[in-house]
Amino acid sequence: MYLSRFLSLHALWVTVSSVMQHYPSVWGHYDVCKTQIYMDEDKIWDYTACQPEAIDMMKHVKVNLEPPNITCGNPPETFCGMGNPYMCNECDATIDELAHPPELMFDAEGRHPYTFWQSTTWKGYPKPLQVNITLFWNKTVELTDNIVITFESGRPDLMILEKSLDYGRTWQPYQYYATDCLNAFNMEPKTVRDLSQQTVLEIICTEEYSTGYMANSKILHFEIKDRFAFFAGPRLHNMASLYGQLDTTKNLRDFFTITDLRIRLLRPATGELYVDPQHMTRYFYAISDIKVVGRCKCNLHATGCKVENKKLLCECEHNTTGPDCGKCKKNYQGRPWSPGSYLPIPKGTANICMPSISSIGNCECFGHSNRCSYIDLLSTFICVSCKHNTRGYHCQLCRLGYYRNASAKLDDENVCIGQLCSNSGVFVLCLFLAIWNPLVLK
Repeated sequence: MYLSRFLSLHALWVTVSSVMQHYPSVWGHYDVCKTQIYMDEDKIWDYTACQPEAIDMMKHVKVNLEPPNITCGNPPETFCGMGNPYMCNECDATIDELAHPPELMFDAEGRHPYTFWQSTTWKGYPKPLQVNITLFWNKTVELTDNIVITFESGRPDLMILEKSLDYGRTWQPYQYYATDCLNAFNMEPKTVRDLSQQTVLEIICTEEYSTGYMANSKILHFEIKDRFAFFAGPRLHNMASLYGQLDTTKNLRDFFTITDLRIRLLRPATGELYVDPQHMTRYFYAISDIKVVGRCKCNLHATGCKVENKKLLCECEHNTTGPDCGKCKKNYQGRPWSPGSYLPIPKGTANICMPSISSIGNCECFGHSNRCSYIDLLSTFICVSCKHNTRGYHCQLCRLGYYRNASAKLDDENVCIGQLCSNSGVFVLCLFLAIWNPLVLK
């Protein structure tokens, strides 16, 4: 009796310790896909919704420029300062110190003044100086922080930030930027502060970032966190509320999800109401840093992303597979695939892929049962009527009075044997073996 009580209390303590060890410390933080829970005589997996940590996505970005010859330096050319057309420098692609290739938009130097991408000057005036900068990851990404673009030139007079959700096949505007929104895009100027929960998805034109000729005005934002704040509060202290909205509103989830970004530079900073045709070397684009922070979209079925064949792939859990964990594995199609859910807070719902009916007996029960029952509370199948002297949720333990046959495989009919226990004189030894040397999953 005392041994039984001790074992029960020990099992309870291990269970509580395991749960507390893996319990999220902050509501809405989903970083554990599964936790092993110890029961009275067995152990099971407790599955939860999970997602990768947010990272600097520029470490994995690829970039494409249109037109392809828009970068300065081939042939070498002179460019001059906005405020002083007689203070000039050289751009030459053949000399490292004077070259400004696209990769300097997101190199480790960040805002270092000598590392920046630069376009050709507006030497083709009056032809427009327009550039498309496309950033792509070959992966679906969920944005978690502001997009920040730092210009080494003045900020452009006209610009559009666009997004794609289908790897660049179609595009939609994220935000318009102009010195005069009404004249440029026939839109009333707004800021994110003018929006609300009901209008958070509105595409706006802002004049806030287009006075780019000023020396201290080089940074441009697309405000992700300000939009989060409409649901999570001004200091984002209530992320549970935000995650609840994301869970139930597909349009909101899609708004913060991208596969590609495109920066459309339509007119460089002029600093004046007119363009000075005598000093066209003052007009160009230069970007020293682009910041994009986000996480791999894994449909709440993975805690991390890996690079494989130069592509980002989710490290899928919950019996899911695919770049975004967007389908069930083979033999795990017992119910339709579904993304994980943020609800109920704080651990969410895993919505794991279940074994196909044809594979349940052999896959989950090691061939010791042909019947399984799905338990909603545990989000798993358990085996019914284990045979061959086995027991447990997956027929992975030996019944009392039987012990593990070390020479047999887990799916062998003779994996649990009990000849040693036919003699009543060694019953205590048999009991000890049954408790401390069970058949366990390996």
